Amino acid sequence: MRHFDLAPLYRSTVGFDRLFSMLNQAATGDASATYPPYNIERTGETAYRITLAVAGFAEADLKIETRDDTLSIRGSRNSGEESARPEVLHQGIAARAFERRFQLADHVYVTGASLENGLLHVDLVREVPESARPRQIPIGGTKMPEARAA
Repeated sequence: MRHFDLAPLYRSTVGFDRLFSMLNQAATGDASATYPPYNIERTGETAYRITLAVAGFAEADLKIETRDDTLSIRGSRNSGEESARPEVLHQGIAARAFERRFQLADHVYVTGASLENGLLHVDLVREVPESARPRQIPIGGTKMPEARAA
């Protein structure tokens, strides 16, 4: 069973279309979604790291961009280098162009990226602003300020 009918959920909820679209997309499974392989790690209480295996790519071949809570990582080899390479008898290292996208939660930001030993590390942190954090409301005998007349 590779397909789920989410129609009943669409009828009974408001504002969750993006979540249901992501569930549908994950259930269908795309063959290109497996390249390049990656890990997502929690490195601290509010810190995360995405690591992609990008063997054969140089820093100049990789582009990292965030837009509308989406992190996009693109890789494409310089075509000028391909013509200078010798004839390859067996190619087990796939250095094809790719684009990998990650949906970021609210208040998650990219803090940096590094390329070491064929692994691209993208560091993220979750910084919730003070206005969005929960706060305790003390119960006491003080009166609330009265509403001012307009």
